[in-house]
Amino acid sequence: MRAGGLHSIFSGTGRIPRLASGILDALLPPLCLSCRVPVDRHGALCADCWKQVDFLGPPHCACCGLPFSFEMPEGSLCAACIASPPPYRRMRAATRYSAISRRLILGYKHGDQLHMTPALAGWLERAGAELLDDADLIVPVPLHRWRLLGRRYNQAALLALALGQRRGIPVATDVLIRRRRTRSQGGLRRRQRLTNLAGAIAVSALQRAQLAGQRVLLIDDVVTTGATVEACARALLAAGAAQVAVLALARVFTAEN
Repeated sequence: MRAGGLHSIFSGTGRIPRLASGILDALLPPLCLSCRVPVDRHGALCADCWKQVDFLGPPHCACCGLPFSFEMPEGSLCAACIASPPPYRRMRAATRYSAISRRLILGYKHGDQLHMTPALAGWLERAGAELLDDADLIVPVPLHRWRLLGRRYNQAALLALALGQRRGIPVATDVLIRRRRTRSQGGLRRRQRLTNLAGAIAVSALQRAQLAGQRVLLIDDVVTTGATVEACARALLAAGAAQVAVLALARVFTAEN
């Protein structure tokens, strides 16, 4: 187990004495989540790496969170949301997808760096404070069972559980399912992603009842074209959710979105 992982397990319980925590820090000194140089606390980035992270915030589209290059009146929408309103009510992302956020997310997603969960959940909590205030239920974007078997964990589900614990909001990790295994979305354009996902995401018949009238917050790691979160939002709304909002760690900005 990684040092950061051991520390996050103990500190996450809230029962470890301050003295024991100090001893643990001495034995397992905190390292930068990205470059692994020493830092002052666990779950932190060093100053150099922190400066490279492009955290997102206002001014942005009131619906999809697309950054505006200049101040706009409150509630302003981007051209894409005006022309074709998405099925979700609001979407926010903590960071712009860049070299450093890519390295962090891929390490978390594929590198078993689960000690990063508390820190990344903190980023989500700050970016999605208003969305969390309105949420009755938190739901992660699902993995197909075979992909989950290979990866051994769903990173979106881990983040959803951490957020739920922080905010006292129920989390349902098995509401959404992937009915068939789709090809990897990496490298696909929006139209290709929509085709790839057609009919793939659904609400579990066993979990459908708990969605009735609920304001759902959907959690994902990276939003690229928005095809996946839109498919999830449509499935949730069709199953009876009152509204859906989306919160992601990072968002890719291209000419398509």
